[in-house]
Amino acid sequence: MSLDTITHTASLRGPALLSHLIIRSFLQAGDHAVDATCGNGHDTILLADLVGASGKVWAFDIQDSAIQETARKLCAAGLTDRVKLIHTGHEFMAEHLTANITAVVFNLGYRPGGDHSIITRPETTLAAFDQALQLLLPSGILAATIYPGHDGGASESRSIDVWAAHLEQGAFHVWRMGQLNTPTNAPYFILIQKRA
Repeated sequence: MSLDTITHTASLRGPALLSHLIIRSFLQAGDHAVDATCGNGHDTILLADLVGASGKVWAFDIQDSAIQETARKLCAAGLTDRVKLIHTGHEFMAEHLTANITAVVFNLGYRPGGDHSIITRPETTLAAFDQALQLLLPSGILAATIYPGHDGGASESRSIDVWAAHLEQGAFHVWRMGQLNTPTNAPYFILIQKRA
C-alpha cells in the first residue's frame, strides 16, 4: 500500500502503523534497510518483504530471545535469506554496515511480551540515530516510534526531541507525528529524511 492508495480498510491506530504506511512508500525491491530494534520481528518482516529477493535487511537486538523470535518468523515467512540478524545493540550498527541504506527503523521502549526492565536508553539510541543518518542514502529515511509512557521513556523522548530539533534544516526534513486525541504521554512517530 502506498500513500496514494489508502483505502477505508487501512488502520492508522498508533504510530507504528503510521510508520509502516510511510515506510511502504519509500522502500522498493533491491533496497537496503535496517531494523535497529527487531523485537518480535514485525518490522523486520515488513522490511524484508519490501526489499524483495534482491534487497537486504540488517536487524539488530540486544536480547537473544528477540533474535530467536525474529528468526522464527522470518523462517515461517520464507524470508530468511534476505535478512542478517545481529545480536548486539543498535549503537554498534556502523560496525556492521556501510552506507547505501534507504531506511532505518526504530521501535523504541521495551519488547512487548519480553522483559520490561530491558529498555532502549537515550545515550545508545542517539548514538544509533547519528550513525543511521550517516549510513542513509540521499532521500533515505529514519523512522522511529517513541514511547514516553513507560519508566525511562519520557527521558528518552525528551532527548530525541531536542536532538531532532537541532538537525540542520538544509540537510534533513524532520517530522514529529502523533494522535491529538490521546494522552500527552502516548506513543508518537518521528520521520527524518536525508535531503537529496
